[in-house]
Parts: sequence; structure tokens; C-alpha cells
Amino acid sequence: MSQIRAFRGIRPNPEFVERVQSPQYDTLDSDEARLEAADNPYAFLHVTKPEIDLPLEIDVHDDEVYRQGTRAFHDFLLDGILLQDAQPSLYVYRLTMGEHVQFGLVAETSVAEYDSGAIRRHELTRAEKEDDRTRHIDALNANTGPVLLTYRARPEIDRLIDAVVAGEPLYRFTAAYDIEHALWRVADEPTIAALRTAFASVERLYVADGHHRSASASRIAAARRAANPNHRGDEPYNYFLSVLFPDDQLKIFGYYRVVSDLGGLDRERFIARLCEHFELAGCEDGLPQAPHEITMRLDYRWYRLTPRAGTVDWDDPVASLDVSILQRQVLGPILGIGDPRTDPRIDFVGGIRGVRELERRVHRGAAVAFALFPTSVAELLRIADRDEIMPPKSTWFEPKLRAGLIARSLHEGDVLETLGAPERRTDGRKPQP
Repeated sequence: MSQIRAFRGIRPNPEFVERVQSPQYDTLDSDEARLEAADNPYAFLHVTKPEIDLPLEIDVHDDEVYRQGTRAFHDFLLDGILLQDAQPSLYVYRLTMGEHVQFGLVAETSVAEYDSGAIRRHELTRAEKEDDRTRHIDALNANTGPVLLTYRARPEIDRLIDAVVAGEPLYRFTAAYDIEHALWRVADEPTIAALRTAFASVERLYVADGHHRSASASRIAAARRAANPNHRGDEPYNYFLSVLFPDDQLKIFGYYRVVSDLGGLDRERFIARLCEHFELAGCEDGLPQAPHEITMRLDYRWYRLTPRAGTVDWDDPVASLDVSILQRQVLGPILGIGDPRTDPRIDFVGGIRGVRELERRVHRGAAVAFALFPTSVAELLRIADRDEIMPPKSTWFEPKLRAGLIARSLHEGDVLETLGAPERRTDGRKPQP
């Protein structure tokens, strides 16, 4: 059984939606976010990456950063840039990338189900990133970005979603990579009840993207539960913001690796070590064409790496992932990158940027780059069902949600009641569409 709940969504005034919508906070570094939000005081990055409005030298985890994010969020609400719906609702988010279309239901999902493992996860989190999102949620008293969940597709849910999107959306616009985004609101009680009943028959939900956001929601719930002597179990902190997509609509790109040096090896010795585990052949294009085909950019050439017989346990669902093969046979033993989550010598590139980005990185000084065929959704579900963990940076989901289209408050009433009159604004700025 999977529990979903309607909530009073916080979303852009339609006049401002195209100026508010922004890339997700974890797809940009601080410099990129400053550039993205330049000349746009309404970009949601002012809420999710608030260091962009503070001096360059400030530590991104300084207390003032979280206070600044809170001020920006409150100012957007006081100005009417963001509005809170008057009644609990569900929302449908449609993403269109070329011929690919996917529909997600935006809802509250249960922290208790996450804690019990009914909402499955497949990656470990990094402490500093989890701490950051926990502090951000706590400071704003809100979830400003949804966790992307998936579930095994069910025709009855598809039919309910199709009926919703037959109407006109609240918003429809095109953003980065020519991806169209559209959002519908579901406010009528019969449809909400039907969707809740349909999801009650879904045995499991799975975290596809947003492991740090879901882990942070769990931490917030535990802290507030412990501090609340009158805890009931239905308070907003017991839930977190999610968008739920059926597994047959998700699209995963490869997640590429770029390494700054060869770990003290010269080119010839590096190639020799690779040949102990792989068949190497030159290739014209660096884009992998099939599972277990890893491509490598070294100097000005592309190579295809095919695992030698007996070097991989193909019956092990984790060990047989291409990201595992690369880590266990190249990055760890040859290049000395034991923990790719923390080693500064490795960087990661989302597959939507293409193999040309790997060429550019190597030509600008990186020692070597690797492209991998995408992990499948079926592999993700199988590993999560076994309570196993995938290597970090195994999946890059596209198309990506835009930040700022939907948020939820952890306050039980009208969020504006906690803020006071518009005269409390901090900078005197007048909103202009």
C-alpha cells in the first residue's frame, strides 16, 4: 500500500511562471547559478541557491545562506510572485522532450513508508548534501523541490491521469533543451479520492532521483516528532513532496565520468593495465550503443572497452552494472579512486550533455573520460527490491523537472498567516511580470 495526500500547493502566479521556473539546485554550482539568475530577481534559484545573493566569499553552508533563502521565499509569497492554493490538491506534471512524453502525479508521500522501506531507495547519500537539504527545509519550513519517485505502471492510474490532462493546464512553457513543461491542478474530491485509492494498491514506490531530499525529510520528521509532545502523526512534517512517474515512462541517460589524471601512470602503462580486463578497440563515435559497452576518450581518440570473459559476475545485478564494472576494474584498482562520491579527481557529466562534452573536457586538460550505456529502470527496480545499493551517479534522469513550479509548506495553515503584511518585505522591490 502506498499512501498519497493532497496538499495546498505553493506555485507561481501565472504572470511570473516563466521567470520563476529554474534549473534544479543540484544541477548547477554556485557560479553557474549566479549566471543563470542574473537580471532575473524572480528566479527560484534565489530560494534554492541563496548564496548567489550573498558575497562571493561566503561559505555555502553558512547560517546566513539559509536565512537568505528564507527571506527570498517569504518575499516571493508576500509579493504574490508565489501563491498558495486555497484547498488541498494534487497536481499532474507533464514533460515533453521530442517524441518522449511522461506524466507525473505531484503529491505528499509518507515519511513512515520511507523509513520502513516501503519506499525503496537504491543509492547512499553524502552527509554534507543531506545536512544542507535538512537545514534548508528546516529554515524555510517547506519542501521547495519534489523527490522523483517511480512505481510499476498501472492502467487504472494512467486512465485517471489521462482524464486530468484532457483539460487546460495551469502552465505550459518550453525551457532548456527544448523541453516542454505543463502543470495541471486536481482539486475535485472524487478524482483525488480515486487517485488515492489507486495508489493504495501500489505495493511499493521507489526513489528514482532525490535521495538527499527524501533522507532530509526523514530527519526533519524525526526531529519534529521528538520535539512535539502532542504529535498526532498527520502533521505536514510526516510527509514529503514527491512527483510519481510510472516506470514505463521514465527515461534514463548515461552518467559519464571525467578523471583529472592517470593516477601516476603514463599512457602506455595505463593502456596495458586496461587490457588485463578489457578488449580495446578504436571507434569513431564515443556514444555507447549497447549495455556493457564502455567508451573512453583518451588524448584525441575514442576507444571501446569490452569486458573480457570471466572478469564480471553477470548473475550479480549490482556487479554487472556498467558503472560497477568501470569502478571495480578501472577507477578503483587502476586510477586509485576508491570512493567516487568524495574523490576530487573525478567529475560527473549527465548524459544529456553528450559525448562532445567529454571531448571538450579532455581537450581542456582532463586525462581521461568514460561514457556508459544508460542503466535501465528495470535494473534500478530489481536492485532496490533486493535492498541493494547501486554505485553513486548511476542514473541521470531526463527530462528534468523545473524548480519553482510547486512547493509545499510544513505549516498547517495558510502560509501567509505566518508572514504578516506585505510591508514586511526586506528590499522594497516592486514585482513586475
